[in-house]
Amino acid sequence: MTTAPAYPAAHDLLAGKTVVVTAAAGAGIGMSAARRCLEEGARVLISDAHERRLGETLETLRSDHGDAVAAVGCDVTSEEQVQAMFDAAVTAFGRVDVVINNAGLGGTASILEMTDEQWTRVLDVTLNGTFRCTRAALKLMVAQGGGGAVVNNASVIGWRAQEGQAHYAAAKAGVMALTRCAALDAAPHGIRVNAVSPSLAMHPHLVKVTSAELLAQLTEREAFGRYAEPWEVANVMVFLASDYSSYLTGEVVSVSSQHA
Repeated sequence: MTTAPAYPAAHDLLAGKTVVVTAAAGAGIGMSAARRCLEEGARVLISDAHERRLGETLETLRSDHGDAVAAVGCDVTSEEQVQAMFDAAVTAFGRVDVVINNAGLGGTASILEMTDEQWTRVLDVTLNGTFRCTRAALKLMVAQGGGGAVVNNASVIGWRAQEGQAHYAAAKAGVMALTRCAALDAAPHGIRVNAVSPSLAMHPHLVKVTSAELLAQLTEREAFGRYAEPWEVANVMVFLASDYSSYLTGEVVSVSSQHA
């Protein structure tokens, strides 16, 4: 097993840009993405459906970054709330240059016992929510004169089967297809749309919903013998949001050390 590398220094990769990050409360990939974007010089609007955790996250980030970060509650299953989130970003910072669609919902259920409600809920948050936010982002970026980047959070489960994950796998595979097609629609406007596909990134919520036995099995599949830190996934999101990926669109970048 290898240990996680040292936390990397910032290089102003997003200086002057405004970033919106969904599902950014707590201690997972969304929070790490918001922090890394701030460290790279961006102004960031964070959002989440969980108001208390959102407020706590805002307070934490403001302690280091002050007024460069703002927050607004948003349930991505509501078109009205999605639009209000983008309106809040424009009000706070004047424009939106990057959107990181991190909102997603998982769960474990055999398809033999999965209810319609379980299936629909996961797809509405994970796939439909990404669609709503991508659509709103692209409309806004076009209205601003074009340019910008959308970064979606997919999963290796969109490629690889896992027991009890039919709804989540279908949603994440849909995010990948959405990313590729949206990229073609957005390209004439100079807007890039890409996605990351993490395998195993550890955060407190994952521990709550996954057994220790399954986490151990998933970790064994990783070539490094360890899970990713959320900020390691966020680093790739920052790359896709930055001008360093200026000729990259419609791609799903695997952030994984899983064995081939």
